[in-house]
Amino acid sequence: MDSKLPREVFIQGVTRDGRTFRPSDWAERLAGVMSSFRPGGAQPGSHLNYSPWCIPTVIEGVKCVIVNRELRDYEPMAWDFVINFARDNNLKVSEGKFER
Repeated sequence: MDSKLPREVFIQGVTRDGRTFRPSDWAERLAGVMSSFRPGGAQPGSHLNYSPWCIPTVIEGVKCVIVNRELRDYEPMAWDFVINFARDNNLKVSEGKFER
């Protein structure tokens, strides 16, 4: 992975024209679908937790999904799925490092 690239991509629950994306639980649904993609692969019960590579959160009052670029190296099709989800739904996407 290129160390110059931001480590994380933020898919925001706001469309490029400023509307709030619906349904209101979209971030949890997307992260739930991605739960089996994790370092070391899926383990029994891993579907019960979010993947550390795809985490739903709220930043400044906006629902977001933080997607770690390591997902792209581990499973390119899963990476394409989340990026295309954002593109297909006209969602704002930004890059950077989330300060926890």
